[in-house]
Amino acid sequence: MNTIRVTEKASDIDSLRLHLAGVTRPAARTGQCVIEVMSAGVNPSDVKATLGLMPHAVWPRTPGRDYAGVVVDGPADMIGLEVWGSGGELGIRRDGTHGRYLSIEAQSVRAKPAALSLLEAGAVGVPFITAYEGLRRAGMPSAGDIVLVCGGNGKVGQATIQIATALGARVFAVERTAESYRGHANGPVRMIDASSESIAAVVRDESDGHGADIVYNTVGSPYFEHANQAMAIGATQIFISTIEKAVPFDIFSFYRGQHTYAGVDTLALDSAACAHILDELAPMFAAGKLQPFPVLPAYTYGLDHADQAYRAVLQGATERVVLKP
Repeated sequence: MNTIRVTEKASDIDSLRLHLAGVTRPAARTGQCVIEVMSAGVNPSDVKATLGLMPHAVWPRTPGRDYAGVVVDGPADMIGLEVWGSGGELGIRRDGTHGRYLSIEAQSVRAKPAALSLLEAGAVGVPFITAYEGLRRAGMPSAGDIVLVCGGNGKVGQATIQIATALGARVFAVERTAESYRGHANGPVRMIDASSESIAAVVRDESDGHGADIVYNTVGSPYFEHANQAMAIGATQIFISTIEKAVPFDIFSFYRGQHTYAGVDTLALDSAACAHILDELAPMFAAGKLQPFPVLPAYTYGLDHADQAYRAVLQGATERVVLKP
């Protein structure tokens, strides 16, 4: 028994049933390689797909978008290579990474940086790819830019902070209550307690009135207007999620501020597109400017306990949840 199969959508997490199925090792077709998966992060989108909340999800399938492992079949020069990857189609429109083996196009596979273990590399995927793609859409921060991250201690928030500080930006980060920053950074991070501080006032007061050049809003509606008020002239606000779909929108302030809004949905990035992003991130991991998320034993699960891993993610696990097939 070595792969998870989801045969039908669940109505809620309590009715979620993940079945273990026995499969033989697949053979690589022309242009493909077969990866023995050693580590696979569990993302909120993986769980939502099993609950029928992803419109493009097909049934039945093996879930999972992120992976790290060893190539066991395919082009001769790839056999034995330790690799990592992710893809918006994986586990949604085709079988994914939450199993023993993954068949995938060889051109979409990349060698993992030597600085990362296989366990760590399988947990990088979606958060760092999402962070990078959002910052890319905003033009990428440069030295001296002001970046405001709403939801700074979330995994995408932490990845954004790592990348922004690696590029020399000055970072402010927001949480609902008073919290210290929990992740790695290449410079100081000014944490803002949204329950007792004005987000816009802090950013403007501590940037000599300039405001944020880039706002990465990982939460959406709760911080929408606060973030608008914190934006510098010509700034971009990035969205990847929201609670409320509709929010009040001040068109006058929008065009007077010369602002841009960017929406990012990494489900639209297939394995090849994600591989190109990993090409950009890999040198920063190799240089130590980016650090993988800690993968703790209490948040690492075998396939036979995948249902517990999915529940942990849906219930808001603060650490990265990883399957170890």
